[in-house]
Amino acid sequence: MPRRQKGLNFYKKRKKIDTNILKEILSWVFCIVVSIFLAFVCVYAFGLRTSVIGASMETSLYNGQEILVNRLIYQVSSPKRDDIVVFLPNGNHNTHYYVKRVVAVPGELVQIKEGKLYVNGVLQDSIAYDKIADPGIAENELKLGNDEYFVLGDNVNSSEDSRSGNIAAIKKDTIYGKVWFKMASKDSGLGLVR
Repeated sequence: MPRRQKGLNFYKKRKKIDTNILKEILSWVFCIVVSIFLAFVCVYAFGLRTSVIGASMETSLYNGQEILVNRLIYQVSSPKRDDIVVFLPNGNHNTHYYVKRVVAVPGELVQIKEGKLYVNGVLQDSIAYDKIADPGIAENELKLGNDEYFVLGDNVNSSEDSRSGNIAAIKKDTIYGKVWFKMASKDSGLGLVR
């Protein structure tokens, strides 16, 4: 019969860490690290981070607001009406990125008369533009060629866009991508761009 010890026993058997639980925890940590790395690579390999310059896109986007651009989307599809795109005017790499909204796509007729935008003779009121003070080159009806897009800023009277002769209709190969996410700024919150 074994002798029973009385009092404190400092030599009790220590609990060992279960190796299955440790493996499970390490696998979760590994998956999280890999996911963060892949997200980082995707954003920087297929995306572009830039900022809005000027007040031309208010109230959708504000001056100085950081935006994320999907550069991959227009490799597999074409810009659509109401997309907010980032482009270099005339492909000039010595200028900043312009951020504007597509209002007309290839083959369409564009005209600004009496301060209102018409596409194919139909008044466009899906986006509430102010009365357009300067129709620019769109005073006369323009027919967009293949791969040409007509873009306007949401704050149309404070925007240099396709109405200007030095920008005019933009070509698809000068479009870098579609704005899909905006960072928080003093005037606007964080979120997806519509």
